[in-house]
Formats: sequence, structure tokens, C-alpha cells
Amino acid sequence: MHLVAAARPNLPKLAALWHALPEVGLPLRPVLLHTGQHQDPAMFGDHLAQLGLPLPEIALGVQGRSHAETTGRTLMALDYAWAARRPAFVVVAGDVDGALAAALAARKLRLPVAHLEAGLRGDDPDMPEELNRRAIDAVSSLLWAPDEASAAGLLAEGHAATAVRAVGNAMVDTLRRGLGPARARTLPPGLVPGDYGVVTLHRAANVDDPAALAALLAGIGRAAALLPLAWPLHPRTRARLAAAGLALPKGVLALPPLPYLDFLGLLARARLVATDSGGVQEEATALDLPCLTLRPGTERPVTLAAGTSRLVAPAALPAAVAAALEGQWPRARPIPFWDGRAGARMAAHLAEAMAGRPGG
Repeated sequence: MHLVAAARPNLPKLAALWHALPEVGLPLRPVLLHTGQHQDPAMFGDHLAQLGLPLPEIALGVQGRSHAETTGRTLMALDYAWAARRPAFVVVAGDVDGALAAALAARKLRLPVAHLEAGLRGDDPDMPEELNRRAIDAVSSLLWAPDEASAAGLLAEGHAATAVRAVGNAMVDTLRRGLGPARARTLPPGLVPGDYGVVTLHRAANVDDPAALAALLAGIGRAAALLPLAWPLHPRTRARLAAAGLALPKGVLALPPLPYLDFLGLLARARLVATDSGGVQEEATALDLPCLTLRPGTERPVTLAAGTSRLVAPAALPAAVAAALEGQWPRARPIPFWDGRAGARMAAHLAEAMAGRPGG
């Protein structure tokens, strides 16, 4: 069975399944396959050991300069890889181009596909990730939704009830597993627990347009006057800042991309986080941390309804930071299935599906 990772956020989710598989005793050996969207140690390799994952047995090394190139080259590479080494099942995590290519390549080879993090839907039908996640769901044999609303949405779209399972949030499994060691990590110099905020930005809508990026920096600068901010810079964001000739505002500490436990430790001891990352929205909810989501919409509405996340425009960021510092922010409420057992539910559903297959 091949577990497909393309980008860094896929790894904590796949780790939840990886560590739960021995519980069900399936006669399948999990193999980690890396398509290559994130290749450098800071964005991928340093995460593996901290998550208890091995080095990928299959590493395609595919990167592209466009969505089409990444998807097409990954499709071709997987077609060759799976013709030579055919897995019994393919698990695809997330919604990046490499994930879409893996789902399509598997189904064209008549391999069953499980989509880890199925059913997420946003407000922007033209967003590349939205197109990808809908297409992956359309061809998947098993659909593992992170919450009940996402599972209900999949059923409403016509997916079979036997294929859909609300398993919970795999990210929460890994967060709970790593929180103790993460809190023991040393913070970057100058940061005091509970007296700083965290910023993460990487989405194209926020960083590719110099005017949009400048507006965000202006809001972040005013927010940094209220609370010191630590910003682990995504390589994409760092490159866009340099290309636009933009500098980080005063009061913002620039950090390199951090390994999983280091970033979780940074987040867990922060006062708040401002982000455009869906995964960070989920982590903030699990940590009951005020999350200022710098996007006009989100495919994770459960973090708005029951979590600590609120959608915030760049100009409103200083006021939102002030409100969070004054305690005028909602507390997270328990979300069904976000209990650290998502991996076990995925493994159990996989076992049911394998038992029902001819010869399974």
C-alpha cells in the first residue's frame, strides 16, 4: 500500500494513519511515496524523523513551474512507477497538484484510492486546491472526511455511504502525539512564552501580487506594534518579498521554515497566530489558540463555527490582534471525532474495504 505525500502538510496527516495501521493487522506493508513538490530538508526531510516516518521508499523528484507541468509530470512518473511496482491500495493526502496526479494515475491503472481529508469545500471554485480536492474526491474509492459536515457534503454530492467515513482530523492525532516534546523545544532567541504571535503566509492570492503582499505587511507592521511577531518564512514568500523589494516590518522576527516539532512548539506557546494556512487553522483550534485567518473564505468552516479561527482582512488585522489580546475572542468547542483517533478510524475503514474486495 502506497501512502502518497507531495507537500509538507501531507506528512502529519499520513503519520496518523501510518502509526495506526498495526492496530488492524492488515497484510499490507505501508510504503511512503514522495512525489517531490517539496524537496528541500527544511520543507520536507526534517519532518520525517520528528513524525516517526521513514525516508520515502519511492521518491519521484517531480517539480514543475506551473500547475499543468507538475500534474502532468507526476502523472507520467507514477504511471511508470506503478507499472513496475503495483500497490494494493493508494492513499492520497490533501489537495495539491501531486495529490491530484496520484489519484488520477491510480484510477487509470484501476488501483483503489483513499482520499485522506476528503470533502473540504471552499468559497472559491477557481482556487487550484478547490479544483484538485473536488477531482480527487470524484475518483476516490474511500473518502475520509475530517468532520461530520464534510462527510454529509460528500453524501449530498452522491458518494456511496459505504465509501464515506467521518474519521476526524488526522492532524490532531499527530499534534497530540507530539505536543509534549514540542513544548520542550527551545524557542528562538528573544521570544517569551505567551508574549508573542506567529505569522505564516504562503498562498498565491496573498504573496504573488506585490500590492496584496504590501497591504498584508502594512497590517502586520501595525499588529507588531501591539505584540512581537515571529514569522517562519515559506520559501515562496521569501522569494516574493525579495522580488518585490519588500522588507519585513519592525517587530517581526524572521525565521527559516521549521521542522514539525519546532513549529508546533512555537505555536503552542504563542498568544495568537495570523495565517492563511488551513492546517494552522486546525492546529490553532486543537490548541484553543486565537487564529486570525488572512483569507476571504476557508474550506475548513468547522474552525470558524467551533474553533478559534476568524476571517480577517489585512486592514483589520491590528484591531483583531487587539481584541485577542484583550480576551475578546471565542474559545474552541469540542469537535466530534477530533479526539486523536482519526488514524484508527481510517485503518478500520480500510480493513473493512479490503475484506470486501474479491480475494481481500
